[in-house]
Amino acid sequence: METVQFGRLLTAMITPFTSDGTVDWPRFDAVLEHLINHGSDSVVIAGTTGESPTLAHDEKLQLFKRAVQRAQGRVKVIAGTGSNDTIASQKLTQEAEAIGVNGVMLVVPYYNKPTQEGLYQHFRKVAGATSLPVMLYNVPGRTALHMDVDTMVRLTHDVPNITSIKESSGRLVDVMKLAAHKREDVELYSGMDELIIPYLASGADGVVSVASHVAGLDMKQMIEAFINGEIKTATAMQQRLIPLVEALFMTSSPAPLKYALSRMGLCEESVRQPILPLSDAEKKEMDSILQGFVLAEA
Repeated sequence: METVQFGRLLTAMITPFTSDGTVDWPRFDAVLEHLINHGSDSVVIAGTTGESPTLAHDEKLQLFKRAVQRAQGRVKVIAGTGSNDTIASQKLTQEAEAIGVNGVMLVVPYYNKPTQEGLYQHFRKVAGATSLPVMLYNVPGRTALHMDVDTMVRLTHDVPNITSIKESSGRLVDVMKLAAHKREDVELYSGMDELIIPYLASGADGVVSVASHVAGLDMKQMIEAFINGEIKTATAMQQRLIPLVEALFMTSSPAPLKYALSRMGLCEESVRQPILPLSDAEKKEMDSILQGFVLAEA
């Protein structure tokens, strides 16, 4: 199997909180160990699943440092340093590099909705502030802005340290175009757990996952089956994962995931507002879905 810089299965890791809303460091360590032992090749720290919108600047730096120290090279640590402020993203990226992370992930700027040229200049400037590998993150469902394939392709050819893309639009035609025209050594990741096999079939190299917190070993096996040409097996495994993936996004993420992990004994349900914990009805629904996964993985 060919080598991929960040591996095939990357996990967008949660940030565990205590009941009073502070970072739960022992639980952070426990979740990281769980991910290492359940197939993750890399972890993304302080991404959307890590509740980055409600993390303070210093908290992000502490999370990056803790992840590097605890991982000890067993998985690669990718810091979520993107924002809708180019200068702030440059600064956080440089601070993350000084800590010793293995790469950074830069999300499409949200809310202020720059032009495609504005996106190009933003990513070029932030990537130019670091020597680290940079992962672009296109997620129009959250940013209200789609980065065009032409913009992503242009960036991969003009900026040498842009080495991967997390693509979360669900537009498979765009994935195929991107795979065909990006710089050859740039790796492409699905940001959608429900479409891993379609993305791989369209030219992607792996996934940045949420569901891997719960079903990491299954997902690693599924990806390996596809890479090894066992397409029917991989497809059947993807189909089996669909109810879990849908349950993990039944309401605002990562509330469903944190409840699932609390049932696995890995963290508390606590999320930061405006995200709310699951209702009793949602918990009951999640419990029924988890039976086939938690018992197998824990």
